[in-house]
Amino acid sequence: MNIALIGYGKMGKAIEQIALDHGHHIILRISDQNLRDFNAENLEPADVAIEFTGPHSALANLRTMLSWHIPVVCGSTGWTEELPSVHRLVQETNGSFLYASNFSVGVNIFFEINKKLAQLMAQHTDYDVTLEEIHHTQKLDAPSGTAITLAEQVLENIDRKNKWVNAASSKPDDLVIISKREDPAPGTHSVIYQSPIDDIEIIHTAHNRLGFATGAVLAAEYIYNKKGIFSMKDVLGL
Repeated sequence: MNIALIGYGKMGKAIEQIALDHGHHIILRISDQNLRDFNAENLEPADVAIEFTGPHSALANLRTMLSWHIPVVCGSTGWTEELPSVHRLVQETNGSFLYASNFSVGVNIFFEINKKLAQLMAQHTDYDVTLEEIHHTQKLDAPSGTAITLAEQVLENIDRKNKWVNAASSKPDDLVIISKREDPAPGTHSVIYQSPIDDIEIIHTAHNRLGFATGAVLAAEYIYNKKGIFSMKDVLGL
């Protein structure tokens, strides 16, 4: 495949290496240093674009590329309140789009474990549940997209929690997410159930960026020559 990398920081470079290892070609690399190269002519040869920028630019990038009929895999977080409008644009343009808050195979298995645990804990009202996420200091958004996904799964299954908050709270119906920024920390996510008798905790710890990069390339391979809206559940058959 011909792949365009929209965002060429540490994650973009990791994706590039995995893509080359898989036999693909990188035909365009866009960073803050060459934004003028982000145009329809340069993107036209791309079979898929992989977008990893940030909350300040992701939404505009996605709308632009979808209007140019470029299939897009997106891993940027901090913008997803606009996800429904992007889905509408995909449908209007008969495009191809895959978004994931986390592309790691391990994290997506962790999501399934989190849903199952929340279902099991729903009737055990003596347990309170909190989330914690730790990332490097260069991560701009908090909580992480992965933590939000985990929190939304808990909220879907545990009625005694009404909303997530990114701060300590004394309200029993708040689902607290604690965000920490420390170096070096590619990413750790914990879901903790606590009662007066015991604690139950599930944890995913990333050791490096390779899991995220590999998943992003697998996602690009999955949507190649497909139309529609997809997720990592489709890629992994979950």
